[in-house]
Amino acid sequence: MADHSLDEFRRRWEEELAQTQALRKRRRPEVAERRPRRPEVVPGRGEQQASGYLALAQGLLEGAGRPPVARATRAERQEAASRSRSPPAREAAGGGEQLVDQLIRDLNEMDDVPFFDIQLPYELAINIFQYLDRKELGRCAQVSKTWKVIAEDEVLWYRLCQQEGHLPESSISDYSCWKLIFQECRAKEHMLRTNWKNRKGAVSELEHIPDAVLCDVHSHDGVVIAGYTSGDVRVWDTRTWDYTAPFLESDYEEDEPGMQPYVSFVRINSSLAVAAYEDGFLNIWDLRTGRYPIHRFEHDARIQALALSQEDATVATASAFDVVMLCPNEEGYWQIAAEFEVQKLVDYLEIVPDTGRYPVAVATAGDLVYLLKAEDSARTLHYVYGQPVTCLDVSANQAAFGVKSLGWVYEGNKILVYSLEAERCLSKLGNALGDFTCVNLRDSPPNLMVSGNMDRRVRLHDLRTDTIALSISAHQLGVSSVQMDDWKIVSGGEEGLVSVWDYRMNQKLWEVHSRHPVRHISFNCHSLITAHVPYERVVRNADLDNFVTHRRHRGLIQAYEFAVDRLAFQSTVPICRSSCDTIPGYNYDLALAFPCDNI
Repeated sequence: MADHSLDEFRRRWEEELAQTQALRKRRRPEVAERRPRRPEVVPGRGEQQASGYLALAQGLLEGAGRPPVARATRAERQEAASRSRSPPAREAAGGGEQLVDQLIRDLNEMDDVPFFDIQLPYELAINIFQYLDRKELGRCAQVSKTWKVIAEDEVLWYRLCQQEGHLPESSISDYSCWKLIFQECRAKEHMLRTNWKNRKGAVSELEHIPDAVLCDVHSHDGVVIAGYTSGDVRVWDTRTWDYTAPFLESDYEEDEPGMQPYVSFVRINSSLAVAAYEDGFLNIWDLRTGRYPIHRFEHDARIQALALSQEDATVATASAFDVVMLCPNEEGYWQIAAEFEVQKLVDYLEIVPDTGRYPVAVATAGDLVYLLKAEDSARTLHYVYGQPVTCLDVSANQAAFGVKSLGWVYEGNKILVYSLEAERCLSKLGNALGDFTCVNLRDSPPNLMVSGNMDRRVRLHDLRTDTIALSISAHQLGVSSVQMDDWKIVSGGEEGLVSVWDYRMNQKLWEVHSRHPVRHISFNCHSLITAHVPYERVVRNADLDNFVTHRRHRGLIQAYEFAVDRLAFQSTVPICRSSCDTIPGYNYDLALAFPCDNI
């Protein structure tokens, strides 16, 4: 407060005090007889009384040409009041000291008044608090006891757990303290992220099939399926550490074992496993019923592409110039839901998720991109002559695919993002010299997309601004597979290198290497599945040791586990869990180095 403002305040205050003293001298006898006892200040009355004094002070300041000042704390007001009364003023004030003290006491009482006294029904208060996040609920719990009870209600913390993806299949009655469960989930999430960054976990090489080369690998929620040149299909459940891999039987009746056709493609979801063979046959297994196929479908030619819905039982296959969609009817019998004819051989095929009753698929054939709806005929989503499509991925509303630019007018290789509802192009991303080999749109965070290119770079695209947010030089021979989440990117290269990046810091965290190209990458918060599939599908050096031959020429599947309760120092590597009777060639002669490794 400026000096002239204080002087004006003191002058007017002293005039009011003088008038008050004169009035008291004239009416002292009457006032002494009829003066009532001062009542205690209740919160509402104290707030009104203090507000009156505060308004008086601010009015004096406004009259002096100064704007009202912000309310100070209790200690600052007391110190300012003591400094503002000079010795001459205190002598002139006399009995005015009591009024100043009363003003200070009323202001102090105003600080003690609750600023929100809940007089609402409890359900209505819960509806108001449901819009707060975890930090705001923690702050509200420190206001008062009433707010603490509301801010720690089980409904609010159960809703927070569901919103952040913790225990999505649980009900509110499963636990008694959802706030504690939320804190434990947050602590576990932090520990998992730390383990990811430091590569702290357990790694396992999934058991191979002797005398067979790995052809294709797919995974869903920790369940891995693999197809081999021997015609065998194998499934692992990596969610259990000591898992066993059952074989999925086929309907082939061959007199000589090992004469089945190669497995071209394999796909898996939460309930189904699908395998396509070189001779055009398709087997569908129900993982909940047994190892034998529940349906078998035959094409006249080799199956060129295979897709399986991640949400329901819909299978799409492409053979020659036909695309067929299969799904079970209400009685459980499989039937053809739709069949389409295209102009060229299909290269890539994906099923659009969350389409409701009628399945929808996107297929690429050379320089054509088709939108296939079960209740409609095939529609051309994109076509530019002489610009073939090199990769494809779809989400619920969009499709992203790489386009190779050829011809006299070279515009650079790009990734096009199309709206499946409007059937028009939304974005043209990138201008690379190499071909885009992989793109991940479905698993990426909202408004972000990651892609890999033959020019050795991994690119992070911002779909809001149609720009490249990050470009990383990742692999020497080109990128073959890529996936991202809210903070990291996992990429695989043609040289067999798997790299983990923290794209927020533009920093490589760690990497692992194998002999063959990385054809499949799938990860979640606590696990990582990688598959190294060789170019050649010919078994070589069958007379050598099986494991060494498999590692060099037959492909490799690795499972990484970063869960807190499954750390590397707590779990032994599967190769070290072999029995002492195992042939040394299968276990690197670890039976001699560790004779008690299965204890």
